[in-house]
Amino acid sequence: MLELTMATTAGGDEGATAAMAMADARSEPGSVLRVGRDASVCRLVTPDDWLFVSRVHLEFRCGPEGEWVLFWLRGSQDDPASEVRLRFGPQGQGMGQLVTYGGVVTLPRGSWGDVLVVDRSGPRSVHVGFCHELT
Repeated sequence: MLELTMATTAGGDEGATAAMAMADARSEPGSVLRVGRDASVCRLVTPDDWLFVSRVHLEFRCGPEGEWVLFWLRGSQDDPASEVRLRFGPQGQGMGQLVTYGGVVTLPRGSWGDVLVVDRSGPRSVHVGFCHELT
């Protein structure tokens, strides 16, 4: 099972969780959870006018052995308007691992942490917490 929580922050509301959303999926091959602006295909949806987030920005896919993989999908622009970082363990533990634009990262079984999408042009961010359960 992969559980996701998402909170959006803008300006000085760094600790705000009023816009929190949740999604989960069983660790079955082919399961997919998406994060982005397009509510027709994404389970976790950011504000429509947050153009630093693509229509489908992040995709979590379950592989053939029940492992989950994070994809930062390439958008329509050659240069992304955001930066994506992956942090394992307690939230706030360092800057985390920079994910390359169009990059792929495997989430080890039993891992937890967060994916941070940061607007390069302003103080807005999307925090996607994840918990990859062993079952």
